[in-house]
Amino acid sequence: MKIIDQFEIPYYQYLDEKGRLSNDAPALAKDTEALLKLYRLMVLVRTIDTKAIALQRTGKLGTYPSTRGQEAVFVGVGNAMAQSDIFVPYYRDIGTLIQRGVKLSQILLYWGGDERGNCFTTNAQDFPFSVPVGSQPLHAVGAGYAVKYRKEKRAVVSMCGDGATSQGDFYEAINAAGIIKLPVVFVICNNQWAISVPRSQQTAAHTLAQKAIAAGIPGEQVDGNDVVAVVYRMQEALARAREKNEACVLEMVCYRQHDHTTADDASRYEQKNVREDEWKKEPIARLRTYLDTLKIWSDQAQQTLEAECSAEVDQAVQEYLATPPQPLESMFDYLYASLPDIYHEQRDLLKGVERESHG
Repeated sequence: MKIIDQFEIPYYQYLDEKGRLSNDAPALAKDTEALLKLYRLMVLVRTIDTKAIALQRTGKLGTYPSTRGQEAVFVGVGNAMAQSDIFVPYYRDIGTLIQRGVKLSQILLYWGGDERGNCFTTNAQDFPFSVPVGSQPLHAVGAGYAVKYRKEKRAVVSMCGDGATSQGDFYEAINAAGIIKLPVVFVICNNQWAISVPRSQQTAAHTLAQKAIAAGIPGEQVDGNDVVAVVYRMQEALARAREKNEACVLEMVCYRQHDHTTADDASRYEQKNVREDEWKKEPIARLRTYLDTLKIWSDQAQQTLEAECSAEVDQAVQEYLATPPQPLESMFDYLYASLPDIYHEQRDLLKGVERESHG
Protein backbone atom coordinates (compact mmCIF):
# COMPACT_ATOMS: atom_id res chain seq x y z
CA MET A 1 0.00 0.00 0.00
CA LYS A 2 1.16 3.52 -0.73
CA ILE A 3 -0.36 6.95 -0.19
CA ILE A 4 -0.92 8.66 -3.53
CA ASP A 5 -2.28 11.95 -2.21
CA GLN A 6 -3.07 13.81 1.00
CA PHE A 7 -5.30 16.77 1.75
CA GLU A 8 -5.96 19.30 4.46
CA ILE A 9 -8.58 21.95 5.13
CA PRO A 10 -7.35 25.23 6.65
CA TYR A 11 -9.45 27.23 9.11
CA TYR A 12 -9.17 31.02 9.24
CA GLN A 13 -9.98 33.28 12.16
CA TYR A 14 -8.35 36.63 12.87
CA LEU A 15 -10.75 38.17 15.39
CA ASP A 16 -11.70 35.68 18.09
CA GLU A 17 -14.86 35.39 20.20
CA LYS A 18 -13.57 37.94 22.70
CA GLY A 19 -12.60 40.49 20.07
CA ARG A 20 -8.88 39.75 20.28
CA LEU A 21 -6.76 40.02 17.14
CA SER A 22 -4.39 37.27 16.00
CA ASN A 23 -0.77 37.96 15.09
CA ASP A 24 -1.31 36.97 11.45
CA ALA A 25 -4.28 39.29 10.89
CA PRO A 26 -4.41 41.09 7.51
CA ALA A 27 -4.01 44.86 7.06
CA LEU A 28 -7.81 45.18 6.99
CA ALA A 29 -7.81 44.68 10.77
CA LYS A 30 -6.05 48.04 11.16
CA ASP A 31 -8.08 49.92 8.54
CA THR A 32 -10.41 51.82 10.86
CA GLU A 33 -12.47 53.36 8.05
CA ALA A 34 -13.14 49.94 6.54
CA LEU A 35 -13.96 48.41 9.93
CA LEU A 36 -16.45 51.15 10.76
CA LYS A 37 -18.15 50.67 7.39
CA LEU A 38 -18.47 46.93 8.01
CA TYR A 39 -19.83 47.53 11.49
CA ARG A 40 -22.44 50.02 10.28
CA LEU A 41 -23.58 47.63 7.57
CA MET A 42 -23.98 44.74 10.00
CA VAL A 43 -26.03 46.89 12.39
CA LEU A 44 -28.20 48.03 9.48
CA VAL A 45 -28.78 44.43 8.37
CA ARG A 46 -29.79 43.39 11.88
CA THR A 47 -32.14 46.38 12.09
CA ILE A 48 -33.95 45.57 8.84
CA ASP A 49 -34.04 41.90 9.87
CA THR A 50 -35.78 42.72 13.14
CA LYS A 51 -38.26 44.98 11.35
CA ALA A 52 -39.02 42.38 8.67
CA ILE A 53 -39.88 39.79 11.30
CA ALA A 54 -42.18 42.31 13.01
CA LEU A 55 -43.86 43.09 9.67
CA GLN A 56 -44.47 39.40 9.04
CA ARG A 57 -45.91 38.88 12.51
CA THR A 58 -48.37 41.72 11.92
CA GLY A 59 -49.46 40.46 8.50
CA LYS A 60 -47.61 43.08 6.44
CA LEU A 61 -44.99 40.78 4.96
CA GLY A 62 -44.93 37.20 3.71
CA THR A 63 -42.72 34.38 4.95
CA TYR A 64 -39.29 35.80 5.72
CA PRO A 65 -35.87 34.11 6.31
CA SER A 66 -33.92 35.78 9.11
CA THR A 67 -30.19 36.55 8.86
CA ARG A 68 -29.75 37.13 12.60
CA GLY A 69 -26.32 35.97 13.76
CA GLN A 70 -25.09 35.58 10.16
CA GLU A 71 -24.51 39.25 9.32
CA ALA A 72 -20.73 38.96 8.97
CA VAL A 73 -21.05 36.36 6.23
CA PHE A 74 -23.27 38.39 3.92
CA VAL A 75 -21.80 41.80 4.68
CA GLY A 76 -18.26 40.44 4.34
CA VAL A 77 -18.93 38.70 1.03
CA GLY A 78 -20.55 41.80 -0.46
CA ASN A 79 -17.75 44.05 0.78
CA ALA A 80 -15.07 41.93 -0.90
CA MET A 81 -16.77 41.81 -4.29
CA ALA A 82 -16.16 44.25 -7.14
CA GLN A 83 -19.18 45.76 -8.84
CA SER A 84 -18.05 44.10 -12.08
CA ASP A 85 -18.36 40.66 -10.47
CA ILE A 86 -21.55 38.63 -10.82
CA PHE A 87 -23.58 37.64 -7.77
CA VAL A 88 -25.80 34.55 -7.66
CA PRO A 89 -27.68 34.71 -4.34
CA TYR A 90 -29.95 32.37 -2.48
CA TYR A 91 -32.42 33.94 -0.03
CA ARG A 92 -30.61 35.30 3.05
CA ASP A 93 -28.37 37.72 1.19
CA ILE A 94 -29.55 41.14 2.39
CA GLY A 95 -26.08 42.16 3.57
CA THR A 96 -24.61 41.41 0.14
CA LEU A 97 -27.47 42.73 -1.97
CA ILE A 98 -27.58 46.20 -0.40
CA GLN A 99 -23.91 46.60 -1.34
CA ARG A 100 -24.81 45.61 -4.91
CA GLY A 101 -27.23 48.54 -5.16
CA VAL A 102 -30.46 46.77 -4.20
CA LYS A 103 -32.77 48.92 -2.06
CA LEU A 104 -34.13 47.73 1.26
CA SER A 105 -37.64 48.47 0.01
CA GLN A 106 -37.05 46.16 -2.97
CA ILE A 107 -36.10 43.32 -0.63
CA LEU A 108 -39.23 43.91 1.45
CA LEU A 109 -41.30 44.03 -1.72
CA TYR A 110 -40.05 40.60 -2.74
CA TRP A 111 -40.82 39.03 0.64
CA GLY A 112 -44.18 40.76 0.48
CA GLY A 113 -44.99 38.58 -2.54
CA ASP A 114 -44.32 41.14 -5.28
CA GLU A 115 -42.01 39.86 -8.02
CA ARG A 116 -40.94 43.41 -8.86
CA GLY A 117 -38.74 43.21 -5.79
CA ASN A 118 -36.78 40.46 -7.52
CA CYS A 119 -35.77 42.63 -10.48
CA PHE A 120 -32.35 43.99 -9.54
CA THR A 121 -32.20 46.69 -12.17
CA THR A 122 -29.23 48.40 -10.48
CA ASN A 123 -26.97 45.54 -11.52
CA ALA A 124 -28.64 43.69 -14.36
CA GLN A 125 -26.05 40.90 -14.50
CA ASP A 126 -26.61 39.82 -10.90
CA PHE A 127 -29.07 36.97 -10.57
CA PRO A 128 -32.40 37.17 -8.68
CA PHE A 129 -33.26 35.43 -5.42
CA SER A 130 -33.18 31.62 -5.62
CA VAL A 131 -35.46 29.87 -3.14
CA PRO A 132 -35.11 26.27 -4.47
CA VAL A 133 -32.37 24.68 -2.38
CA GLY A 134 -29.08 24.17 -4.19
CA SER A 135 -30.08 25.11 -7.74
CA GLN A 136 -28.13 28.38 -7.96
CA PRO A 137 -24.54 26.96 -7.96
CA LEU A 138 -25.26 25.54 -11.41
CA HIS A 139 -26.44 28.95 -12.58
CA ALA A 140 -23.15 30.38 -11.33
CA VAL A 141 -21.25 27.82 -13.39
CA GLY A 142 -23.07 28.98 -16.50
CA ALA A 143 -22.21 32.59 -15.76
CA GLY A 144 -18.62 31.61 -15.01
CA TYR A 145 -18.34 29.85 -18.34
CA ALA A 146 -19.55 32.98 -20.13
CA VAL A 147 -17.01 35.12 -18.26
CA LYS A 148 -14.16 32.78 -19.19
CA TYR A 149 -15.32 32.50 -22.80
CA ARG A 150 -15.27 36.28 -23.13
CA LYS A 151 -11.85 36.47 -21.45
CA GLU A 152 -13.16 38.91 -18.83
CA LYS A 153 -11.35 39.56 -15.53
CA ARG A 154 -14.43 39.00 -13.41
CA ALA A 155 -15.52 36.55 -10.76
CA VAL A 156 -18.86 34.88 -10.08
CA VAL A 157 -20.00 34.36 -6.48
CA SER A 158 -22.57 31.71 -5.60
CA MET A 159 -24.13 31.65 -2.13
CA CYS A 160 -25.90 28.71 -0.54
CA GLY A 161 -26.64 27.21 2.86
CA ASP A 162 -25.19 24.06 4.39
CA GLY A 163 -28.25 22.04 3.36
CA ALA A 164 -27.65 22.84 -0.31
CA THR A 165 -24.31 21.03 -0.20
CA SER A 166 -26.22 17.75 0.11
CA GLN A 167 -27.93 18.34 -3.22
CA GLY A 168 -26.62 16.79 -6.42
CA ASP A 169 -26.69 20.20 -8.09
CA PHE A 170 -23.97 21.43 -5.72
CA TYR A 171 -21.65 18.53 -6.55
CA GLU A 172 -22.27 18.90 -10.26
CA ALA A 173 -21.51 22.61 -10.05
CA ILE A 174 -18.19 22.36 -8.20
CA ASN A 175 -17.15 19.44 -10.41
CA ALA A 176 -17.84 21.43 -13.58
CA ALA A 177 -16.09 24.51 -12.21
CA GLY A 178 -13.05 22.42 -11.35
CA ILE A 179 -12.69 20.56 -14.63
CA ILE A 180 -13.44 23.56 -16.87
CA LYS A 181 -11.46 25.92 -14.60
CA LEU A 182 -14.09 28.59 -14.04
CA PRO A 183 -13.83 31.83 -12.01
CA VAL A 184 -16.52 30.85 -9.50
CA VAL A 185 -16.32 31.25 -5.71
CA PHE A 186 -18.79 28.95 -3.98
CA VAL A 187 -19.70 30.36 -0.56
CA ILE A 188 -21.45 28.13 1.97
CA CYS A 189 -23.19 29.89 4.84
CA ASN A 190 -22.98 27.01 7.30
CA ASN A 191 -25.47 28.10 9.95
CA GLN A 192 -25.69 24.50 11.21
CA TRP A 193 -29.28 23.86 10.09
CA ALA A 194 -30.91 22.68 6.86
CA ILE A 195 -34.36 23.81 7.97
CA SER A 196 -34.83 21.31 10.86
CA VAL A 197 -31.97 18.94 9.97
CA PRO A 198 -28.82 19.61 12.01
CA ARG A 199 -25.38 19.71 10.43
CA SER A 200 -24.49 16.38 12.10
CA GLN A 201 -27.25 14.56 10.16
CA GLN A 202 -26.59 16.14 6.77
CA THR A 203 -23.25 14.56 5.94
CA ALA A 204 -20.54 12.37 7.44
CA ALA A 205 -17.89 14.79 6.16
CA HIS A 206 -15.93 16.45 8.95
CA THR A 207 -16.18 19.79 7.13
CA LEU A 208 -18.28 21.03 4.23
CA ALA A 209 -15.22 22.69 2.73
CA GLN A 210 -13.60 19.31 2.10
CA LYS A 211 -16.26 18.53 -0.49
CA ALA A 212 -14.14 20.73 -2.78
CA ILE A 213 -11.41 18.06 -2.75
CA ALA A 214 -13.47 15.69 -4.90
CA ALA A 215 -13.84 18.48 -7.46
CA GLY A 216 -10.12 19.18 -7.53
CA ILE A 217 -10.48 22.74 -6.26
CA PRO A 218 -9.35 24.43 -3.01
CA GLY A 219 -11.66 24.42 0.01
CA GLU A 220 -11.32 26.22 3.32
CA GLN A 221 -13.24 26.99 6.48
CA VAL A 222 -13.67 30.54 7.72
CA ASP A 223 -15.04 31.78 11.03
CA GLY A 224 -18.29 33.25 9.75
CA ASN A 225 -18.62 35.39 12.88
CA ASP A 226 -15.33 37.15 12.11
CA VAL A 227 -16.06 39.75 9.45
CA VAL A 228 -12.34 40.48 9.03
CA ALA A 229 -11.72 36.85 8.10
CA VAL A 230 -14.73 36.73 5.79
CA VAL A 231 -13.67 39.82 3.84
CA TYR A 232 -10.00 38.88 3.57
CA ARG A 233 -10.51 35.25 2.55
CA MET A 234 -13.11 36.35 0.00
CA GLN A 235 -10.70 38.93 -1.43
CA GLU A 236 -8.05 36.26 -1.84
CA ALA A 237 -10.48 33.82 -3.46
CA LEU A 238 -11.87 36.46 -5.81
CA ALA A 239 -8.38 37.51 -6.92
CA ARG A 240 -7.52 33.90 -7.84
CA ALA A 241 -10.81 33.55 -9.67
CA ARG A 242 -10.30 36.68 -11.74
CA GLU A 243 -6.61 36.16 -12.54
CA LYS A 244 -6.32 32.37 -12.76
CA ASN A 245 -9.89 31.14 -13.46
CA GLU A 246 -9.61 29.18 -10.23
CA ALA A 247 -12.78 28.05 -8.50
CA CYS A 248 -12.90 27.37 -4.76
CA VAL A 249 -15.26 26.61 -1.87
CA LEU A 250 -15.39 28.80 1.24
CA GLU A 251 -17.34 27.40 4.18
CA MET A 252 -18.40 30.23 6.50
CA VAL A 253 -19.11 28.71 9.92
CA CYS A 254 -21.76 30.56 11.94
CA TYR A 255 -25.07 29.85 13.68
CA ARG A 256 -28.69 30.59 12.80
CA GLN A 257 -30.08 32.76 15.60
CA HIS A 258 -33.71 32.48 14.51
CA ASP A 259 -36.13 29.96 13.07
CA HIS A 260 -35.41 28.80 9.50
CA THR A 261 -38.09 31.24 8.35
CA THR A 262 -41.03 32.92 10.03
CA ALA A 263 -43.08 29.86 8.99
CA ASP A 264 -40.88 27.64 11.17
CA ASP A 265 -40.72 26.92 14.91
CA ALA A 266 -37.20 25.80 15.80
CA SER A 267 -38.15 25.13 19.43
CA ARG A 268 -39.60 21.83 18.21
CA TYR A 269 -36.19 20.48 17.20
CA GLU A 270 -33.40 22.78 18.42
CA GLN A 271 -31.70 21.73 21.64
CA LYS A 272 -32.12 24.13 24.54
CA ASN A 273 -29.30 26.56 25.36
CA VAL A 274 -27.41 25.94 22.11
CA ARG A 275 -28.55 29.23 20.63
CA GLU A 276 -27.57 31.10 23.80
CA ASP A 277 -24.11 29.53 23.81
CA GLU A 278 -23.56 30.34 20.13
CA TRP A 279 -24.74 33.92 20.72
CA LYS A 280 -21.52 34.52 22.65
CA LYS A 281 -19.71 34.30 19.30
CA GLU A 282 -22.03 36.61 17.34
CA PRO A 283 -20.31 38.99 14.89
CA ILE A 284 -21.61 42.45 15.80
CA ALA A 285 -20.70 42.36 19.49
CA ARG A 286 -17.34 40.84 18.58
CA LEU A 287 -16.43 43.67 16.22
CA ARG A 288 -17.81 46.25 18.66
CA THR A 289 -15.43 44.93 21.34
CA TYR A 290 -12.52 45.28 18.94
CA LEU A 291 -13.56 48.81 17.94
CA ASP A 292 -13.64 49.71 21.62
CA THR A 293 -10.11 48.34 21.95
CA LEU A 294 -9.00 50.61 19.11
CA LYS A 295 -10.78 53.51 20.87
CA ILE A 296 -12.75 54.43 17.75
CA TRP A 297 -16.24 53.72 19.07
CA SER A 298 -18.41 54.81 21.97
CA ASP A 299 -21.85 54.38 23.48
CA GLN A 300 -22.86 57.71 21.98
CA ALA A 301 -21.70 56.61 18.52
CA GLN A 302 -23.69 53.41 18.99
CA GLN A 303 -26.86 55.30 19.87
CA THR A 304 -26.42 57.58 16.87
CA LEU A 305 -25.86 54.64 14.54
CA GLU A 306 -28.90 52.76 15.82
CA ALA A 307 -31.06 55.85 15.34
CA GLU A 308 -29.75 56.32 11.78
CA CYS A 309 -30.37 52.67 10.92
CA SER A 310 -33.87 52.78 12.36
CA ALA A 311 -34.67 55.89 10.31
CA GLU A 312 -33.33 54.28 7.12
CA VAL A 313 -35.33 51.12 7.74
CA ASP A 314 -38.50 53.06 8.57
CA GLN A 315 -38.15 54.95 5.29
CA ALA A 316 -37.76 51.66 3.40
CA VAL A 317 -40.84 50.26 5.11
CA GLN A 318 -42.88 53.31 4.12
CA GLU A 319 -41.73 52.95 0.50
CA TYR A 320 -42.66 49.28 0.55
CA LEU A 321 -46.10 49.80 2.11
CA ALA A 322 -46.85 52.68 -0.24
CA THR A 323 -46.12 50.65 -3.39
CA PRO A 324 -49.40 50.01 -5.25
CA PRO A 325 -50.07 46.29 -5.79
CA GLN A 326 -49.78 44.77 -9.23
CA PRO A 327 -52.91 43.55 -11.04
CA LEU A 328 -53.75 39.87 -10.51
CA GLU A 329 -52.88 38.90 -14.08
CA SER A 330 -49.30 40.07 -13.52
CA MET A 331 -48.55 36.60 -12.11
CA PHE A 332 -48.26 35.46 -15.72
CA ASP A 333 -45.75 38.18 -16.59
CA TYR A 334 -42.82 36.50 -14.84
CA LEU A 335 -43.16 32.98 -16.21
CA TYR A 336 -41.79 33.24 -19.75
CA ALA A 337 -40.03 35.78 -21.95
CA SER A 338 -42.90 35.23 -24.40
CA LEU A 339 -46.11 33.86 -22.91
CA PRO A 340 -47.34 30.67 -24.68
CA ASP A 341 -50.79 30.84 -26.25
CA ILE A 342 -52.21 28.33 -23.76
CA TYR A 343 -51.77 30.85 -20.96
CA HIS A 344 -53.21 33.87 -22.77
CA GLU A 345 -56.76 32.68 -22.20
CA GLN A 346 -56.12 32.15 -18.47
CA ARG A 347 -54.53 35.59 -18.19
CA ASP A 348 -57.51 37.24 -19.89
CA LEU A 349 -59.93 35.38 -17.61
CA LEU A 350 -58.06 36.58 -14.52
CA LYS A 351 -58.02 40.10 -15.91
CA GLY A 352 -61.80 39.93 -16.26
CA VAL A 353 -62.19 38.70 -12.69
CA GLU A 354 -60.20 41.67 -11.44
CA ARG A 355 -62.31 44.12 -13.46
CA GLU A 356 -65.47 42.65 -11.96
CA SER A 357 -64.04 42.79 -8.43
CA HIS A 358 -63.46 46.52 -8.86
CA GLY A 359 -67.01 47.07 -10.04
